[in-house]
This record gives sequence, C-alpha cells and structure tokens, in this order.
Amino acid sequence: MAHDEDDAAKVWDLAEKIGFCMLTTQSGSDLRARPMSAYSERIDNAFYFLTDVASHKDEEIARYPSVCLAFADSKGQKYVSVSGTAEIQNDREKIRDLWATPAKAWWDNADDPSIRILKVTPSFAEYWDSPGTIISYIKMAAAAVSNSRPDMGETAKVEM
Repeated sequence: MAHDEDDAAKVWDLAEKIGFCMLTTQSGSDLRARPMSAYSERIDNAFYFLTDVASHKDEEIARYPSVCLAFADSKGQKYVSVSGTAEIQNDREKIRDLWATPAKAWWDNADDPSIRILKVTPSFAEYWDSPGTIISYIKMAAAAVSNSRPDMGETAKVEM
C-alpha cells in the first residue's frame, strides 16, 4: 500500500513540475490532442484546466468523457500519462482560483463569461522517470554492447 501511495505521489509531483500536457479527447472515431496548462490538485484528486465555452472540447467530452493527459519533460526524460474522466463546469469561484498568467493569452480577465473549467478525475496513470538524456544515452550504449537491457530509471503503473 505504501508503495502505491509513493507511486501516486510521484505521478502528482511529476505532473505538477511539468505543468503543461497534451489533452487527448475523442471526436467520433478520431482522437484529438492539444496542449493545455494543467492545474494539479491532489487533495481534490483532479487536474483542472481553463477552457472556452466555444471550443469543441466541450462537445467531445460530453459525448466521450474518457480522456488522456500526456505530460512530457523531454530534456529531463520524465513522462506521465494520466487516464481519467473529464467534465465541463461553470464554477466561477474555481475559475478565479485558477486564474494565472497563461490564461491572459486567451481572456481579458477571470470574469469572462466564456471561460469554463475542465476537470479531469484520474483513474489510472503511468510514469517514466529517467536519470536524464546524457546518462540515458550512456546506459543505452552500454546495454547495446553488453547485450543487456538498460536501467532507464523508475516506471510504474498506478491506480489513482
């Protein structure tokens, strides 16, 4: 149990540190991904995003609420994939709580009536935490000449 809690904490820590993710939704038979600024709130067991009521995400999520969040720090070789259920909310207080500099690129202020909250409740996550690009390359090269598999750092599948 403690190991599972440690893995879940690692998911939250990595997601918070990386901050941005690709949000993947389903649109009919197609998958669509777009970059989003994530607000991680482990106390709520949720990831929050600010979105616009006019975007197609709302319609996609209403029909297909299962989504994937893919966080990537390619320089640090740290990756997190979170599967969960999304919902759109019109919580004006939460919008004001989450209002930050990135949102100013899309809206004038937190009181803009077109802003909505996209809440993702995670059900499953997986992370990869490698020691970094240079060390990873050295380990891969050493494994290639020794016909072994490289130790590329921590990875875990986590029920959230």
